[in-house]
Amino acid sequence: MRKDKMVIIIIVGIVAAVLSGTMFMQFRAVEWTEETQIEGMREAELRTTIAEYKEKYEELETKLLDNNKKIDEYNQKLESNQESAELVEKELEQTNLLVGKTKVKGEGVIVTLKDVDENRITPDILVELINELRYAGAEAISINNKRIINMTDIAEVTAGYLVINSGDQSRITSPYEVKAIGKEEYLASNLSLKNVGFIDKYNSSGYDIQLTKDNNITIEPYEGNINIKYMEEAE
Repeated sequence: MRKDKMVIIIIVGIVAAVLSGTMFMQFRAVEWTEETQIEGMREAELRTTIAEYKEKYEELETKLLDNNKKIDEYNQKLESNQESAELVEKELEQTNLLVGKTKVKGEGVIVTLKDVDENRITPDILVELINELRYAGAEAISINNKRIINMTDIAEVTAGYLVINSGDQSRITSPYEVKAIGKEEYLASNLSLKNVGFIDKYNSSGYDIQLTKDNNITIEPYEGNINIKYMEEAE
């Protein structure tokens, strides 16, 4: 009886051992199969992912190239517009200088004219002086700090009272201080010609005309409106 039990125990142990080994082999086979499938799936997924990223990268690279191209175009336009704006601004500054809309300074002369008794300074005398100064190269002129431009008019409203620029109702009286910016030697020599120059001509006629040179004259801008009625740009 004991012998039979021993045989049964041995057989059961062998069977258990065989079953355990079989199960272990099955577990290993399943584990290996799953790892192989997972690795295969990972490789496929990685290839797909890499392909997708490559496609996206190529799209982004294309967009980047397009954006860089647009940026270059914008920069070129900006530089062109900036150059155009600077050119227009420069031309505007020069135009304002020429038409008298800008405060200016420089070397030149100051001519002071005074009434003497019945010898009053008239608009004609001032216009003559302005023309002499312009002939000598004056670039800017003022009378009693009122800017003289090409369209300036000088009128006598009553005896001894003048108006410069008809839109300006303020009156001026003697003495008249005429400032002119230009090469001071040219301006002074032209006005000071012996006997025939402007100063000698009127001083000998009983007026009081004085000339001084100045290397730092300031002339205020023209404050009125420049209205053009009949002139327009020709094609």
